[in-house]
Amino acid sequence: QMRLEESGGRSAHPGESLTLSCEASGPREYMAWFRQAPGKEREGIASLHLPSNDAYYTDSLEGRFTISTDRFKSTLYLQLNALRPADTAMYYCAARPRPNSRYSRASTLQEDWYTDWGQGTQVTVSS
Repeated sequence: QMRLEESGGRSAHPGESLTLSCEASGPREYMAWFRQAPGKEREGIASLHLPSNDAYYTDSLEGRFTISTDRFKSTLYLQLNALRPADTAMYYCAARPRPNSRYSRASTLQEDWYTDWGQGTQVTVSS
């Protein structure tokens, strides 16, 4: 059984940086970060294939965020740089075991592709 717990969310000013963490346990091959802004649907923003460290990002980030893990692959990180008010959202960690069918990279940012979720951590960006 997987367990995911996010932390690191806080209030920040535009232009600042912060790092989100997700402590994880259980069998998993893919992990990802999603976010849900007020009044909007949850969107996948970054995924990571744990065995290969292959990362995939949504285009809208413009290279500002970086997904990574620690050496034991027990903690997933999301480094957020050059924060904007539009980055204000609840950020969620998601994970899934090895897929048993063919999939595309785009699948790794789809909400229904993941089997387990954390409770979320809030990031608020304002001046």
